[in-house]
Amino acid sequence: MRWIMLLIIVVPAAEIAILLSVGNLIGVIPTFLLILATGVLGAYLAKSKGLQAIKNVQNQMGIQQPPSEIILDGVCILIGGVLLLTPGFLTDITGFLLLIPQTRNRFKPLIYKWFRKRMSKGNMIIYR
Repeated sequence: MRWIMLLIIVVPAAEIAILLSVGNLIGVIPTFLLILATGVLGAYLAKSKGLQAIKNVQNQMGIQQPPSEIILDGVCILIGGVLLLTPGFLTDITGFLLLIPQTRNRFKPLIYKWFRKRMSKGNMIIYR
Protein backbone atom coordinates (compact mmCIF):
# COMPACT_ATOMS: atom_id res chain seq x y z
CA MET A 1 0.00 0.00 0.00
CA ARG A 2 2.90 2.35 0.72
CA TRP A 3 4.25 1.84 -2.81
CA ILE A 4 0.91 2.75 -4.33
CA MET A 5 0.71 5.96 -2.32
CA LEU A 6 4.27 6.81 -3.32
CA LEU A 7 3.47 6.18 -7.00
CA ILE A 8 0.33 8.31 -6.80
CA ILE A 9 2.45 11.22 -5.57
CA VAL A 10 5.77 10.76 -7.40
CA VAL A 11 4.63 9.73 -10.90
CA PRO A 12 2.29 12.70 -11.51
CA ALA A 13 4.90 15.11 -10.15
CA ALA A 14 7.57 13.64 -12.46
CA GLU A 15 5.13 13.71 -15.40
CA ILE A 16 4.35 17.38 -14.79
CA ALA A 17 8.04 18.24 -14.61
CA ILE A 18 8.77 16.38 -17.86
CA LEU A 19 5.74 17.91 -19.62
CA LEU A 20 6.83 21.39 -18.60
CA SER A 21 10.40 20.73 -19.79
CA VAL A 22 9.26 19.32 -23.12
CA GLY A 23 6.78 22.17 -23.51
CA ASN A 24 9.58 24.69 -23.00
CA LEU A 25 11.83 22.80 -25.40
CA ILE A 26 9.49 22.18 -28.35
CA GLY A 27 6.52 24.41 -27.53
CA VAL A 28 3.09 23.96 -26.04
CA ILE A 29 1.17 22.97 -29.19
CA PRO A 30 3.66 20.29 -30.36
CA THR A 31 3.73 18.88 -26.82
CA PHE A 32 -0.06 18.78 -26.72
CA LEU A 33 -0.22 17.10 -30.15
CA LEU A 34 2.42 14.56 -29.08
CA ILE A 35 0.37 13.66 -26.01
CA LEU A 36 -2.76 13.28 -28.15
CA ALA A 37 -0.91 11.16 -30.72
CA THR A 38 0.44 8.76 -28.11
CA GLY A 39 -3.02 8.44 -26.59
CA VAL A 40 -4.64 7.61 -29.93
CA LEU A 41 -1.84 5.26 -30.96
CA GLY A 42 -1.92 3.63 -27.54
CA ALA A 43 -5.68 3.07 -27.69
CA TYR A 44 -5.35 1.51 -31.15
CA LEU A 45 -2.47 -0.75 -30.12
CA ALA A 46 -4.14 -1.79 -26.86
CA LYS A 47 -7.33 -2.67 -28.72
CA SER A 48 -5.61 -4.70 -31.43
CA LYS A 49 -3.21 -6.47 -29.04
CA GLY A 50 -6.05 -7.07 -26.57
CA LEU A 51 -8.26 -8.67 -29.22
CA GLN A 52 -5.32 -10.81 -30.30
CA ALA A 53 -4.77 -11.92 -26.68
CA ILE A 54 -8.47 -12.83 -26.35
CA LYS A 55 -8.26 -14.94 -29.53
CA ASN A 56 -5.16 -16.68 -28.17
CA VAL A 57 -6.96 -17.49 -24.92
CA GLN A 58 -9.91 -18.89 -26.87
CA ASN A 59 -7.56 -21.00 -28.99
CA GLN A 60 -5.80 -22.38 -25.92
CA MET A 61 -9.12 -23.17 -24.26
CA GLY A 62 -10.30 -24.82 -27.48
CA ILE A 63 -7.43 -27.31 -27.31
CA GLN A 64 -8.01 -27.67 -23.56
CA GLN A 65 -4.74 -26.16 -22.37
CA PRO A 66 -4.53 -23.65 -19.53
CA PRO A 67 -3.73 -20.18 -20.95
CA SER A 68 -1.44 -19.05 -18.11
CA GLU A 69 1.21 -17.32 -20.26
CA ILE A 70 -1.44 -15.73 -22.46
CA ILE A 71 -3.27 -14.36 -19.44
CA LEU A 72 -0.06 -12.62 -18.34
CA ASP A 73 0.13 -11.12 -21.85
CA GLY A 74 -3.44 -9.89 -21.42
CA VAL A 75 -2.62 -8.31 -18.05
CA CYS A 76 0.41 -6.56 -19.56
CA ILE A 77 -1.67 -5.31 -22.49
CA LEU A 78 -4.38 -4.02 -20.17
CA ILE A 79 -1.89 -2.19 -17.96
CA GLY A 80 -0.03 -0.86 -21.02
CA GLY A 81 -3.26 0.43 -22.56
CA VAL A 82 -4.26 2.24 -19.38
CA LEU A 83 -0.79 3.78 -19.09
CA LEU A 84 -0.91 4.99 -22.70
CA LEU A 85 -4.26 6.67 -22.12
CA THR A 86 -2.79 8.50 -19.13
CA PRO A 87 -1.18 11.77 -20.22
CA GLY A 88 2.56 11.89 -19.73
CA PHE A 89 5.79 10.65 -21.19
CA LEU A 90 6.86 8.24 -18.43
CA THR A 91 3.53 6.45 -18.51
CA ASP A 92 3.59 6.39 -22.34
CA ILE A 93 7.05 4.82 -22.44
CA THR A 94 6.06 2.19 -19.88
CA GLY A 95 2.79 1.54 -21.73
CA PHE A 96 4.56 1.02 -25.06
CA LEU A 97 7.08 -1.31 -23.40
CA LEU A 98 4.19 -3.42 -22.09
CA LEU A 99 2.57 -3.61 -25.53
CA ILE A 100 5.67 -4.67 -27.47
CA PRO A 101 6.04 -8.48 -27.15
CA GLN A 102 9.84 -8.45 -26.85
CA THR A 103 9.88 -5.98 -23.96
CA ARG A 104 6.67 -7.33 -22.44
CA ASN A 105 8.48 -10.62 -21.80
CA ARG A 106 10.80 -8.78 -19.41
CA PHE A 107 7.86 -7.54 -17.32
CA LYS A 108 5.96 -10.83 -17.16
CA PRO A 109 8.22 -12.50 -14.55
CA LEU A 110 7.83 -9.46 -12.29
CA ILE A 111 4.05 -9.49 -12.64
CA TYR A 112 3.95 -13.26 -12.10
CA LYS A 113 6.07 -12.91 -8.95
CA TRP A 114 3.77 -10.15 -7.70
CA PHE A 115 0.68 -12.35 -8.26
CA ARG A 116 2.32 -15.32 -6.50
CA LYS A 117 3.33 -13.16 -3.55
CA ARG A 118 -0.20 -11.75 -3.18
CA MET A 119 -1.73 -15.21 -3.47
CA SER A 120 0.62 -16.74 -0.88
CA LYS A 121 -0.33 -14.02 1.61
CA GLY A 122 -4.02 -14.68 0.98
CA ASN A 123 -4.56 -11.18 -0.41
CA MET A 124 -5.69 -12.49 -3.79
CA ILE A 125 -8.06 -15.34 -4.50
CA ILE A 126 -8.31 -17.03 -7.88
CA TYR A 127 -11.63 -18.71 -8.64
CA ARG A 128 -11.76 -21.68 -10.98
